[in-house]
Amino acid sequence: MQNLRSDPILRARVEADPGIRVPGCWNGFELAVRAILGQQITVKGATVMAGRMASRFGKPFHGAGGLTHIFPMPKVLANAPLGDIGLTGARVETIRALARAVYSGKINFGAGAGSESFLTRLCEIPGIGKWTAQYVAMRALGEPDAFPSSDLGLLRAMALGNSRDLELRAEAWRPWRAYAAMYLWSIGSQCPNRENQARAGQDQEAAAPITVPGRPVSIGV
Repeated sequence: MQNLRSDPILRARVEADPGIRVPGCWNGFELAVRAILGQQITVKGATVMAGRMASRFGKPFHGAGGLTHIFPMPKVLANAPLGDIGLTGARVETIRALARAVYSGKINFGAGAGSESFLTRLCEIPGIGKWTAQYVAMRALGEPDAFPSSDLGLLRAMALGNSRDLELRAEAWRPWRAYAAMYLWSIGSQCPNRENQARAGQDQEAAAPITVPGRPVSIGV
């Protein structure tokens, strides 16, 4: 990725770890729910909320490795009383709206989903903005040029003050901006800052337990 190596900040990280990849996911719907849960709380907090959701609305599963539940399907969450697990009213409505859109087929995470139309439809859901949409496209669709430019961790890694400046800088990284994001998050992880974790630590979701519809999950509540 020569266009990434051409950037003075990215060059050292690319050369040190040339094989870094964007982590995918088992299921786009569950990833999107996890992204919504983690919009304004820590990764740990979002993991707890996801565990509560699976425990309350998912199906019990008894298997090896401490797996206890299957993450709820979109049909289940479309009208679920999510406020009972501690979500705010706004988060409840966002997750319900997403679940209804996925269940109806308006939003499709499967192969062949076009990134532009996907992003447009995702952003039509109240409570889902550009950051969340770009992050989901990056992880769920495998879109190599997705780029959550408003992420505080990316801005701080580049020592920039706003997303507009970052987007201008990132033009040179196309069509691999998602990989640039991974390298920038890697740079930020070397200097952890607790003040960042509510929003800027979203890269750590890759390491958090990911549960999916139809697959078992181990929860911690």
